[in-house]
Amino acid sequence: MRWLILLLFVLAVPVATAATISVCYNYGCLAEAPADYSEQQLAQVRDLIAAADSAAAERDRLALAIGWLLAWAGQQTPIAADRGGNRADDGGYGRMDCIDHATTTTRLLRLFDARGWLHFHRVLEPVRRVRYLFAVHFSAQIEEIDGRRETTAGGSPNADPARFVVDSWFRDNGQPAVVMALPDWLDGEGREETAQLSGVADRPDDGWSPSHAYEGGE
Repeated sequence: MRWLILLLFVLAVPVATAATISVCYNYGCLAEAPADYSEQQLAQVRDLIAAADSAAAERDRLALAIGWLLAWAGQQTPIAADRGGNRADDGGYGRMDCIDHATTTTRLLRLFDARGWLHFHRVLEPVRRVRYLFAVHFSAQIEEIDGRRETTAGGSPNADPARFVVDSWFRDNGQPAVVMALPDWLDGEGREETAQLSGVADRPDDGWSPSHAYEGGE
């Protein structure tokens, strides 16, 4: 009987929140909601990033980590409804445009940086591209530490640090962010990827139930 009482007590104790990030949604960061992350979840992200042995490997893991954290946020906020691009979820409550994504993803990257998890990159302010005069798009941005693009177009050494976008806008909630070289992104690369039902790629399920799980509705 004593073990049953102890089990009920353990189950009744809420899991402590280790970090809270405000996520933006409904376009232009018009609405925000808190997303809580447990120590176990953050440990999974830390271990994922720590396995990187190069800048390229760290970028691959950052893409996955952002997908995990946005999926966990979707369990607590309306952003589970978000789909890649702006057309598939147009008018839906919880949709995210590029401003929502750039702001939220930058906050998540800064969480990683503040905890000392980034060994090959630093986090920069969001970057903007403008195409055809009116097509404006924003993304989170990172810079490789001591990284240099090997040459310029003329073949001479380039002293500028290598920069990359971490763009979660292109894909459905929970999918890995698109990470690509900044010059390619500025040239218009990147395509919207969405599905009727969004799956979550390689996200660990730790069984954690947030204290304010989102149940739908406005």
